[in-house]
Amino acid sequence: MTRLVSLMAGAKVGGAEAFFERLVVALQANGVEQRVAIRADKDREARLRTKGVDPVTLSFGGVFDLATPWRLKSLFDDFDAQVALAFMSRAAAKLPPKALTRSRPAYVGRLGGYYDLKYYRRCDHLIGNTRDICDWIVKQGWPEARVDYLPNFVDATPVAPASREGADKVILALGRLHTNKAFDVAIAAMENVPGAQLWIAGAGPLDGELKTQAAKFGDRVRFLGWRADSAALIAACDVLVCPSRHEPLGNVVIEAWARGKPVVAAASQGPRALIRDGKDGLLVPIDDAISLSQALNRVLAEPAFAADIAASGKARHAAEFGEAQVIGAYKDFIARAAKEYA
Repeated sequence: MTRLVSLMAGAKVGGAEAFFERLVVALQANGVEQRVAIRADKDREARLRTKGVDPVTLSFGGVFDLATPWRLKSLFDDFDAQVALAFMSRAAAKLPPKALTRSRPAYVGRLGGYYDLKYYRRCDHLIGNTRDICDWIVKQGWPEARVDYLPNFVDATPVAPASREGADKVILALGRLHTNKAFDVAIAAMENVPGAQLWIAGAGPLDGELKTQAAKFGDRVRFLGWRADSAALIAACDVLVCPSRHEPLGNVVIEAWARGKPVVAAASQGPRALIRDGKDGLLVPIDDAISLSQALNRVLAEPAFAADIAASGKARHAAEFGEAQVIGAYKDFIARAAKEYA
């Protein structure tokens, strides 16, 4: 059995961080012999331990943090690791020089965005969670034979919907309150989407600015804060909106598909690669509140059309982004990497 060490040094909340937690739990549940190292975070530690994963916590600090690479070296050697999987740049940058390790594990970097590859210089192989990211990695000069596409999966366990609190029509947006997510465009679109509420579930630096923009809509725009029950929120909504200016994947699209909800998205990188416009979602131009409102109105006013694109999205999820398929692909890759880069 291949021995894997999974590393994450990300933020307290975020799509990549949430997927890391799902992945390591699922790998362990599917028989992968694994150790997990994360940046200290009591909430993440508790969530992982509750699900049977006992993480090691490291500082994963800046350039002057010399302790983390040495502690990783000890972890790799004590475990006799065969593969080290580093999520995103900070974790990859802390991989110790392989020549210093006794176990000499294969170093694999997993990218969920278009990150500077200088942080991955010690990696033998890179994973992209979209085909576009994989193509971009190759265009940066990385050998194509050392790049693999492995998508995300989402938790599709049925859940009870959150309370709609009397709302007739609910549009849901999920994510960090950051300029890349373009929630300002979704708020502006509400000017032309009568009779609906926009729920925004997330936290971030634009919290105050977005609330000021939305004030004129009263309770038609609700800020829910960062929520751990995103599945219940999706189950409660009529349509999920992803207005992002920049979105490498669009994990929320897959989450909505998994729960049979129609999706309207701006045509940024990830949603554009995922959605077949008019078949399993609707795409609109980036930064275009009028087009966004028109697409939302169509979904809300045409129940048969909404049901059709939702059903097609659910079929896409089942065929391409189910947990069993993705975990199977990860297990095959990990076994191959252990042999190829031994």
